[in-house]
Amino acid sequence: MLPCNVIVQETADGTIEVAAVDPVASMMAVQNQALAGIAVEIKEKLERVIASL
Repeated sequence: MLPCNVIVQETADGTIEVAAVDPVASMMAVQNQALAGIAVEIKEKLERVIASL
């Protein structure tokens, strides 16, 4: 399981902020090359979704 937590919060000025944990950085500690490629793919997808908001 990859850590792909998404955080949605309202900031002090009333805007909504959306962020996600970087799965590539999270998987560096695991040192599993099979997961590294998947983590990159998931990161790219998360970035596209957040950018489209």
